[in-house]
Amino acid sequence: MLWFIYNILFTVGFLLMLPRFLMRMWRRGGYRKHFLQRLAVYSPDILKRLEERRRVWVHAVSVGEVFVALKFVEEMRAIAPDMSFVLTTTTSTGYRIAENRLNLKDVLLYFPSDFPFVVKRVLKVINPQALILTESELWPNIIRYARSCGIPVAMINGRISTSSYRGYRLLRVFFKRILECINLFLVQSDTDKSMLVELGAAESKIKVMGTAKYDVAQFDPDGEEKAREVLRVIGMTATDLIITGGSTWPGEEAVLLDIYKRLKGLFGNLKLVLVPRHAERSTEVEGEIMRSGLSYIRRTDLGGPILKKPVSPDVLLVNTTGELKNFYACASIIFVGKSLTQHGGQNVIEPALYAKPIVVGPNMENFAAVVTDFLQAGAIIQVKDAGGLEETFRSLLSDSSMRQSFGRRAGSLVNDKRGVAGRSAELILKIIQPVE
Repeated sequence: MLWFIYNILFTVGFLLMLPRFLMRMWRRGGYRKHFLQRLAVYSPDILKRLEERRRVWVHAVSVGEVFVALKFVEEMRAIAPDMSFVLTTTTSTGYRIAENRLNLKDVLLYFPSDFPFVVKRVLKVINPQALILTESELWPNIIRYARSCGIPVAMINGRISTSSYRGYRLLRVFFKRILECINLFLVQSDTDKSMLVELGAAESKIKVMGTAKYDVAQFDPDGEEKAREVLRVIGMTATDLIITGGSTWPGEEAVLLDIYKRLKGLFGNLKLVLVPRHAERSTEVEGEIMRSGLSYIRRTDLGGPILKKPVSPDVLLVNTTGELKNFYACASIIFVGKSLTQHGGQNVIEPALYAKPIVVGPNMENFAAVVTDFLQAGAIIQVKDAGGLEETFRSLLSDSSMRQSFGRRAGSLVNDKRGVAGRSAELILKIIQPVE
């Protein structure tokens, strides 16, 4: 009866979301492309490739999880070179990232909708050696039917957010049955383990590994040099103090602009780089900059007549995608967004890779384990509000040794925490190829 109720509710939810899907398909060709894969409709070429051999199926919902999944696949292949994979993702952005980085031997698909008839067909077509779910993906039918087919199911880099935990707890009787179908949970923290046990997972199946996102952070020398060239061309020099606001969300740009205007009077060589989390918000952010009265230039203005000579704006608006970490490399201080005026937070490991002082707001729920690591190491500064952010900026700008100390501890922490993906791969391999 519980499964029947879930399937009815899922169908109703899917139908209610259908107009949104259709709107995305109309707006974005990338989302429209391969949409039928979500209903287990595959091209003859893909069907032929899937028939060639059995593969390990790894699912990652979006960009951050895709990078973790790709690193995990790399580590699995290092141990078992003949192993092949199917990687699924939910978003078109995640698909594009995976498309550019996935080994040509592997198959990339969109994740199927969790209807029983779709799930059964997908499992029959892929016939995976194992199903590996990245982070917090708990799809009842895909997990249940995989288990009924004798396919091992595991979670890697697992985490349970507070909001998800509350929802799962209300439906504990149902989710306990789902968790019982999973062979192995490799989770980020003791808190994640405790929540899973409370929800009904067997403690013996759970191992606390830390987060694999430390393994994902990688330098990009070519990209970093391009970012430095951008700053040089627009007149931002190596002697300037640069605050970079990365992955900012609505409300945070206005706070950063206000703070910048006040601090500019104290630090004449201060500059601001804004990199919104979603490039499509660039027009909105540009409006905020214009209202502030500050001079600015957009990243996409590069190459135009305006840049034949240095313009030395107060603000660089990076209105492109995929360049954030390169501008982190050029920063004096980094603010990581979705943490001050929004909830959830963004990944702080990537900026830490560059040994920079990092400041975040109070709302880092989606990266609680990581932030705990950083706070314990004295490698990050977490502020309560905009006032605390301004005071912290002032202190860091006034003290180069303070900036260097926080940056050094952040960089060291990332190096010390690497290795989770490799250790996870070893444990997953044991449930795929159990020792006799």
